[in-house]
Amino acid sequence: MELYEGGCELKLLETLAGHSDRVWSLAWNPATVAAGTPLVFASCSGDKTVRIWENTPSHSASWTCKAVLEDTHTRTVRSCAWSPSGKLLATASFDATTAIWENVGGDYECVSTLEGHENEVKSVSWNASGTLLATCGRDKSVWIWEVQPGNEFECVSVLQGHTQDVKMVQWHPSTDVLFSCSYDNTIKVWAGDDDDWQCVQTLGEPNSGHSSTVWALSFNAGGDKMVTCSDDLTLKIWETDNIQMHSGDGYAPWRHLCTLTGYHDRSIFSVHWSSEDIIASGAADDAIRFFVENRDGLVDGPTYKLLLKKEKAHDMDINSIQWSPGEKRLLASASDDGTIKIWELASLCMENGH
Repeated sequence: MELYEGGCELKLLETLAGHSDRVWSLAWNPATVAAGTPLVFASCSGDKTVRIWENTPSHSASWTCKAVLEDTHTRTVRSCAWSPSGKLLATASFDATTAIWENVGGDYECVSTLEGHENEVKSVSWNASGTLLATCGRDKSVWIWEVQPGNEFECVSVLQGHTQDVKMVQWHPSTDVLFSCSYDNTIKVWAGDDDDWQCVQTLGEPNSGHSSTVWALSFNAGGDKMVTCSDDLTLKIWETDNIQMHSGDGYAPWRHLCTLTGYHDRSIFSVHWSSEDIIASGAADDAIRFFVENRDGLVDGPTYKLLLKKEKAHDMDINSIQWSPGEKRLLASASDDGTIKIWELASLCMENGH
């Protein structure tokens, strides 16, 4: 972490316009990290479309919209996620469907439509192997879909447990354990196989849980820590001893590690943990914040400190913030102001030639 001794700054590389309504979510294609290949990400919006953006490999500040995926969803597209191979893109919509798009020679075709939720689908997530897809929605349910040959998807489980709107689903980065967070102030952990899935843990009050809606969660690179963000204006860090949580018998529970409070004064809608252990948050106060572990004095266990705060990063609420999977410390933010911004978290000491 010597990188930060000289401080750092958040540089705005480019502002991308194109969506005609608020931008809800964005997702980087994980397969575009090889040297010389352009970075690609998808964004989705209240304008019912999904946009695919690509940069020029030699120039990280040169982005173009390569495709607009439209005429499929009839209402807001709330969430998007790439399969691990980067070949399929799943998009979840308020029209109660999840669409699966395939990149065929640069053209994106809708190859499957997943139906079943009663109303708005809020989030979609692929597992690490790309064999399972999870969706969640306002109907309080979490659905698990199995990927079949020929772009067919079969629902193998409908998980009932949340008492309110489920805001986000996220698979663990290395095991088939699913996490969901909700308007009911809890995070639920689901484990199982085939069609037998169970809630193995609920993270909530009074056990150091959030006191209001939990909007999002993200894992560190090792998968043994998780950060959650909430309407209660806090970030919470959770940890587990054993990331190989395949079986119910061997499940290692998550426990609360620390709470980051006093940094946000409006709802925190998005949080993302980078491969370099930098946590970024996007919130309703239009600011982006970065946190790192405080290495000074570990007497009372790990604590986290504010590395940088970027005021007025957008003109309106920031709905999504996502680190890029590439070598550079790039991140993208999406906002109610209809724009996406590409940023670089640059270290000042690196620029000074040290």
